[in-house]
Amino acid sequence: MMFYVIIGEDRAGTLDQRMAARPDHVARLQALQAQGKLLLAGPCPAIDSPDPGPAGFIGSIIIAEFASLDAARTWADADPYVAAGVYEKVTVKPFKKVLPA
Repeated sequence: MMFYVIIGEDRAGTLDQRMAARPDHVARLQALQAQGKLLLAGPCPAIDSPDPGPAGFIGSIIIAEFASLDAARTWADADPYVAAGVYEKVTVKPFKKVLPA
């Protein structure tokens, strides 16, 4: 098993779709967490604020453990934000956790 970083970049003007798909998106992340595979996950606010309000978000970052790069890509492709048209681009890369040890 290895960690992979999943970077989802939001399409402009999709805050409503993001909020509608969020419960299903979070449920998948909670499932990874319950399996002990989630290192971190969260959105990237569009402005310098933890609560960007109507400015929304520009994407998300997820770092989780998967059996392979293909498995990570398959999981990322099935994200509710992809199905809802929120993510314009999704990048999946191997990630080596060094710190904190």
